[in-house]
Parts: sequence; C-alpha cells; structure tokens
Amino acid sequence: MSKGERTKSARGSGEKSASDLPNQHSRREREIMDALYRLEKASAAEIREQMPDPPTYTAIRTHLSILEKKGHVRHESDGTRYIYEPLIAREQMGRRAIDSLLQTFFDNSVERAVTALLTRQDANIPHADLDRLARLIDKARKEGR
Repeated sequence: MSKGERTKSARGSGEKSASDLPNQHSRREREIMDALYRLEKASAAEIREQMPDPPTYTAIRTHLSILEKKGHVRHESDGTRYIYEPLIAREQMGRRAIDSLLQTFFDNSVERAVTALLTRQDANIPHADLDRLARLIDKARKEGR
C-alpha cells in the first residue's frame, strides 16, 4: 500500500488526527503554542521566527486557524496583520496534555506514568525534587487521593 493509499484509507475510516480533536495537538500545534506562550502575543511571522525548523508562513496561519477553532487562541487585527494570543493558561493546557497522555499511553494510571518518568535512563532527578515528590505523595495519601 502506498503512502497516499494509507492516508486515504485512514481518512475514509473515520479516524481523527490530533488536529481534529479539541484537547489534543499535532507536533506543529504544540510548537506554535510553545512559541506563543513564550511571546504572550505575536503575529504569525513572529511565531514562525521562534520555531525550530519552521513550516511555511501559510502553514503557520493554517495551524493558528485550527487552534482558534479549538478555542485555544484568539486574534485581533493590527492593521493588515493578526496578533494572536493564547486563551488557555499554559498550566491548564499542560494538565489537558497530561490527561491525554495518561489515557493514551498509561490506561489512566498515574503510577505507571510516574514509574515511566522515574525509571528513564536519563532521569537524573535531584534529591530535593525527590523529597518534594515524596511530600506530595504523602499529602495525597492523607487527602485520600
């Protein structure tokens, strides 16, 4: 099966890509949101300048339109250009991403996700961070979570 046939059959099967889902993002959408969070407000050209290996200007605008339809960014006109800004706080967006990650890869198991993070070869977690995590776990236990 050729690449075109795979794409065609996936679309025809009703499968949705990350871009189609309101709380999930494609890699490019994540890169755009990351740049926009750093800049706070920016034009498509300014966002593009902040991205590693950026796509075309037109592609940036397309992704921004998708993000706007999802309710994650908004724009205002500044003469002939649009200035974009995030509508959802970075922390809230992070929680949504973690929820999606937990569901997709860890069967909603916090323990499995934390285990995966702590057992990475390159984890190198400072003792102070481990102590803080232990306190958070103790607090969650006391609160019955």
